Amino acid sequence: MFSKGLKNTLKLALGACIVGTSVAAADFPTRDIRLIVPWPAGGGADAISRKISNIAEQDLPKSIYVENIAGAVTATGLVQMTSSRPDGHTVGVLTYDSVITLPRGQMVPGYGLENMKLIARITSEADAIVVSKHSGINTFEELVEKAKANPGKVRVGVAPKGSGPYLSAYQLESLLDVDFNVITYAGSSSAEAEALLSGELDAAISSLGDFSGIIESGDAKGVIELTSVQNLTYTDVPTISSKGYDLQTGSFIVLAAPKGTPDEAVEVIESAFKTAYDSEEFQSWLAQVGVTPDWLGSDEVNGWVDALQEKTFSLMDDLNL
Repeated sequence: MFSKGLKNTLKLALGACIVGTSVAAADFPTRDIRLIVPWPAGGGADAISRKISNIAEQDLPKSIYVENIAGAVTATGLVQMTSSRPDGHTVGVLTYDSVITLPRGQMVPGYGLENMKLIARITSEADAIVVSKHSGINTFEELVEKAKANPGKVRVGVAPKGSGPYLSAYQLESLLDVDFNVITYAGSSSAEAEALLSGELDAAISSLGDFSGIIESGDAKGVIELTSVQNLTYTDVPTISSKGYDLQTGSFIVLAAPKGTPDEAVEVIESAFKTAYDSEEFQSWLAQVGVTPDWLGSDEVNGWVDALQEKTFSLMDDLNL
């Protein structure tokens, strides 16, 4: 049995710990927050992350700085994130590859969503079909008609096997009862854009934002977006649901912290980013770049990720991927 004096000492110590934790939570952040973007600087994920964090830090006593750590299909940067002290001062950005490609292939030892605490989804960016001006195709209907008349001949560029656009191509073939000549391109969509410019491709699948330069120049044209939500930037590009088909594919931006990060710290981060998300500055910027705002908070984002994985992995099983 403990003596009365020892009991009092333990009570005081426990009370000090509780007060210390509360004070620490109240003071968070105590230093600048490191936001790891697992892609090179200059890409879409990088641009979105930098824009919203620049606004979010205005609601915090400390700054948020972006660090680009690319490699291993986002795993290099995100493993560094999950290996960091779980105190809220290190946050990472997850994209499609982080949630689907890496977990599916179990490609990198030590990588796993179970090592993370998801904070929020910020945006979604639907896949779209963009056609080259050399293709002679001007509408979604013309694309389908040409594919049906020429099985295996319409050349469609996508990201490598297992990627979101790769799966989109095969879902479209099933949905539309057509047979494309699907050609994969490593790296970013810039290689597909060059192939569209040269006439090497008839069409390509990625976001409209990825092809904004050649769309604006008139060298390519968006004919359909694989979503049910109309893009407010590219209002002339119809949604596939408006054509009577149900298909929604694309990428997204999700924020996460290391597993074990205190709830209080996550709440502060989520609140700052939600305020930034709701700002007119961020919403106007998203409209300019053609990205869809699509917030899900910490109470919903885990369920959404689970459902997305279940659906996508099932499709990959069907395709033997």
